[in-house]
Amino acid sequence: MFERFTTEARDTVTGAVAEARRAGSATVAEEHLLLALLGQGALDPLGVDREAVAAGLAAARRRGGMSRADEEALAGLGIDLSQIVSRVEETHGEGALSPAAPRRRTLGASLRSALGRPEPDDRHVPFTRGSKKVLEQSLRIALGRKDRHIGTLHLLLALLSRPGTVCEVLTDHGITYGTAETGLAA
Repeated sequence: MFERFTTEARDTVTGAVAEARRAGSATVAEEHLLLALLGQGALDPLGVDREAVAAGLAAARRRGGMSRADEEALAGLGIDLSQIVSRVEETHGEGALSPAAPRRRTLGASLRSALGRPEPDDRHVPFTRGSKKVLEQSLRIALGRKDRHIGTLHLLLALLSRPGTVCEVLTDHGITYGTAETGLAA
């Protein structure tokens, strides 16, 4: 499937891996795909404020990845998610509900560190089930539009077609499936 990706879409996928590594994440999630699209400027024609979107993703991460729909469902049960986050952070520190960074140190890494040599960043970072679904959905969208190649538009539309925090953050910033499709279609 990767051979059907345009250069920009390939750069997005490799950029998502770089985003995951930079964040110390053990996996490449949908959020990393969006951050890579933002980093490439793929959403600039839509007037997206990159920093505001990144802040929205960080806020969702702080809530343990829970969406506002999750928060509303919990509120319906009498559970205040913001109060839980605050109490957890009081005890365990800010960002305690964010996914933990992987802890992978080998003897070789310790030795390289002691010698002042940098750690090579060649570790494999797997894609989450959700991010794999986004890549599969981007193919379906391209086929449905009768496009020969998968581009950044298809990746963005796939992100917008899946419920969750990424779609929610984009929608909060005025980016819907319809606005992306009309604003970026070439």
